[in-house]
Amino acid sequence: MTAADLHTLTGAYALHALSDDERADFEQHLAHCEACAQESAELTATAARLGLAATAAPRPELRGRVLRRITTVRQESPRERALSRAGRTAGAGRRLLPRWALAACFVAASALGGTAAWQYERAEDAQQQARQAEAGNDRIAAVLAAPDARTGSARLGDGASGTVVVSKSQDRAVFIASGMAHPPQGKVYQLWYDDGGTMRSAGLMDTARSDQAVLLSGGVDGASGMGITVEPAGGSDRPTTDPVALMPLPA
Repeated sequence: MTAADLHTLTGAYALHALSDDERADFEQHLAHCEACAQESAELTATAARLGLAATAAPRPELRGRVLRRITTVRQESPRERALSRAGRTAGAGRRLLPRWALAACFVAASALGGTAAWQYERAEDAQQQARQAEAGNDRIAAVLAAPDARTGSARLGDGASGTVVVSKSQDRAVFIASGMAHPPQGKVYQLWYDDGGTMRSAGLMDTARSDQAVLLSGGVDGASGMGITVEPAGGSDRPTTDPVALMPLPA
């Protein structure tokens, strides 16, 4: 692949459409090409904004349709019913189950009841997490789609890039990371607002994702910049390490 070819891959890189070999070659190229690094960061931010803007909540009537369909689903096939009837006929002349077998059946039924309750609780937890994620995405989309949204991008080292989007009308900021290395075991990336030299916690990043959009916690409130540090799991009240990156907030 020639240098001229590499200059044309900014869009494919932003959309994760490169093979592993192409991605490795292009990230080496990014380390020496400021123009491509800037364009890749801007395209990554744009792709994130478009993706979030396209999200849509399910129609209100969807739940009712699902519940109605459940009542029409066949719970037992004809073959299963025939086998069940044959089993009952064959066992008609047998003596009743001994007491220990009945007790075992009761214990099994109780265990299944506990499993069903556990599954219900897990489903409720999953629904709650889904609602929280949807609300978070809506807030991110509101910042990215705001008419006064301003964007600033920077290279973060090791081929990673970061973009911060600020909306004064929303008084919120979103940080979009691309290609960030995973933090060490037991550590997490923590975001900070720079309030005139005083760092204010702005939330934690997802340790499992190298590409993500994060709504910074709290209002911008006159902050001049933002930073990223590596902190113990759960975060810190104050930065305990040198910043991985410092970025000015776009005016």
